[in-house]
Amino acid sequence: MSDITKNVDSDFETSKISFDDFREIILSDYKLAVESRIVSLLGRKEVLTGKAKFGIFGDGKEIAQIALAKVFKTGDWRSGYYRDQTLAFASGISNIYHFFSQLYANPDLTADISSGGRQMNCHFSTQLLDEDGNWLNQLDQKNSASDISTTGGQMARVMGLGLASKLYRENRNLDYLTYFSQRGNEVVFCTIGNASTSEGVFWETVNAIAVKQIPVVISIWDDGYGISVSNEVQTAKADISEALRGFQREGGSNGVEIFKVRGWDYPALCEVYEQAAKFAREEHVPCIVHVTEITQPQGHSTSGSHERYKSLERLEWENTFDCNVRMREWLLQSGIAQEEDLQALEKEAKEFVRQEQRRAWADYHKTIQIDLDEAISRLSTINDSSIEIPLKTLKSLGEPSLKEVYSNIRRAIRELRHVNTPEKEALLAWYESKRETNYHRYNDKLFTESPESPLCKDVVEAQYEDAAAMVDGREVLNACFEANFNRDDRVVAFGEDVGKIGDVNQGFAGLQEKFGELRIFDTGIRESAIIGKGIGLALRGLKPIAEIQYLDYLIYAMPVLSDDLASLSYRTKGTQKSPLIIRTRGHRLEGIWHSGSPMSVLLGGLRGIHICVPRNMTQAAGMYNTLLRSDEPALVVECLNGYRLKEKMPVNVGEFGVPIGVAELIREGKDITVVSYGATLRVVQEAAIELEKLGISLEIIDAQCLQPFDQNHLSGTSLAKTNKLLVVDEDMPGGASAFILQEIIEKQQGYFMLDGQPRTLSAKPHRPPYGSDGDYFTKPSVDDVIEMAYEMMSDYNGNEYPRLF
Repeated sequence: MSDITKNVDSDFETSKISFDDFREIILSDYKLAVESRIVSLLGRKEVLTGKAKFGIFGDGKEIAQIALAKVFKTGDWRSGYYRDQTLAFASGISNIYHFFSQLYANPDLTADISSGGRQMNCHFSTQLLDEDGNWLNQLDQKNSASDISTTGGQMARVMGLGLASKLYRENRNLDYLTYFSQRGNEVVFCTIGNASTSEGVFWETVNAIAVKQIPVVISIWDDGYGISVSNEVQTAKADISEALRGFQREGGSNGVEIFKVRGWDYPALCEVYEQAAKFAREEHVPCIVHVTEITQPQGHSTSGSHERYKSLERLEWENTFDCNVRMREWLLQSGIAQEEDLQALEKEAKEFVRQEQRRAWADYHKTIQIDLDEAISRLSTINDSSIEIPLKTLKSLGEPSLKEVYSNIRRAIRELRHVNTPEKEALLAWYESKRETNYHRYNDKLFTESPESPLCKDVVEAQYEDAAAMVDGREVLNACFEANFNRDDRVVAFGEDVGKIGDVNQGFAGLQEKFGELRIFDTGIRESAIIGKGIGLALRGLKPIAEIQYLDYLIYAMPVLSDDLASLSYRTKGTQKSPLIIRTRGHRLEGIWHSGSPMSVLLGGLRGIHICVPRNMTQAAGMYNTLLRSDEPALVVECLNGYRLKEKMPVNVGEFGVPIGVAELIREGKDITVVSYGATLRVVQEAAIELEKLGISLEIIDAQCLQPFDQNHLSGTSLAKTNKLLVVDEDMPGGASAFILQEIIEKQQGYFMLDGQPRTLSAKPHRPPYGSDGDYFTKPSVDDVIEMAYEMMSDYNGNEYPRLF
């Protein structure tokens, strides 16, 4: 471990530049540090005066981040931390105007270029897509994955972002993807606070990059605390680089290079980052830079004061060792600048920051003012006393918000409910047009909405020979994957046991031998890192399939799935995408583990990811064929007990498609519409045969996808015929079945077609006990479906269908 804890010689190599040029660079760095500090101070005031909602800032880290920016080259990547404002300014990822625009939540993407008002300040992102959702050239800019607030959440994707460089360097078949890599010479710069290194995802990622030798430089900003909790409580040995010492590579082993440097030591920081970036870029050796003696002058955020938990001695030390103060002293002591030079520079910096802040506020206020003026103008044309209060309220607003504008307009519309005039109609038409405007400001781009969306793909039907072979379902999947790997060099697959043995259910059997370990490979048991790997690879133009062995294990990756992947398109307002496919399996295995179907958890946490629930492997294969030609993320949950069930092998196994979000009519009937999916669909089909003997005809619909659900409203069409609805699945009561009911009863207006109570049949609230008997008494059985369908018919016509119990 390289421990640079003393001042290094400030005699930089100057053979290529004059002293004046050298002096200009250093003074420019100091000026940027001053500007960034003023941004933090002024930003805090804007929050405390109510002009902004909340603030989090990067004060105390200015000098280290400026040193880091010096080795951050065009084509490189950042996966960062919400303290990186100086790095963002120094690298050109953002600027002071954009920073304050984000602080004020300006919904205009040209003002808040990172999120269009959707993320709090200090959450940075670069545009990766054009207006049509096509990739921009990542080699023309310094790239930043969109920040998230989850502590440590930036770690997971680092693995994939860096692995992409390794694949682009080693797989010559990817040379045609010139928008994404220069032969793998890109470095991923990750930043994290010292307290967040306590998160499991940090250790998962460090282990993974050490094993694979990924070109990543991780900076740990160590200010000694995690809000109020000190390093002594957070970290073994109270020192993260000491705790990581076992990862240090030595004697030709894999591992990481660890550097330790003080956050106020400008020359040492520059030297360390130059060494670390060289290791990562040229040798693909991961590096960790532990930046110690960082201060945090304003405390954690605008929500509290650090004086509550720091001693007077600590506060005095922070004043003395503030990085900007120390650099200022160094500039004076070394003769690089005089006091009057620095005072003039500091004054200019303060004026510039204030100018950019005012510009950002004026532009944000202008957005509101346009809507406010139009609202006042519309209301002023209406001669009715009932709108006097909302109109006066709008006219009196000192610091208006869009919330206040539209709250008063909606109040006025309610007051005018009995009025019918051309002026009111004009108001309503204006409001409707503004609803669309506000939808695009605040609600759009949950998905890419591009022509490459899976919802826009034309699909072809599966084709079969007359004497089509009946094979195990796993063989259909295997043939599908092989065809897609042959078709598209961008496709890669990975996960526990995916490589050598071809996954536990043999979907990838033999494919690593055919396509090599660069494209199909094993990972350790680290679900968060597996998903993060997929996110990063997809951000860099590849087509990854990340396998989580069982559906239960997906829960271990939920923070990465929910906070990062699912929200990516939305939180960047459609300027970034990560078309990752997550493959897993579940349903019907007997026992508490690997047998759950937590679909409601997924539906609640994964809005922004398509959730596909195929009933068999042919349907799953068709979904993979569609998704691998698309640009949106998806989760495919295969039926665990379906791999050895016999299915016909399609002739066009790698070409046919299953449309995403389209339900399928499996069986026509006249009495009850039954909607199900996955493994329970076979239970319903078996029950339907028995119900026919009782004179009851089921119409069975396979949902196929839960997100989106039945876009063609097949369920509603069926319900209009049967007037009775039963939803069957094996999620917990009130879970996915409730979601399906809401979709059919409300969105498809099924309520108006019912002639009886809609029913759901799901699993018991607990997980199933071990064994077939436990499964029978816990999850919907054929008998359960028969009895509930019969009960529904008995409620409808008790004479013909007398009670069973």
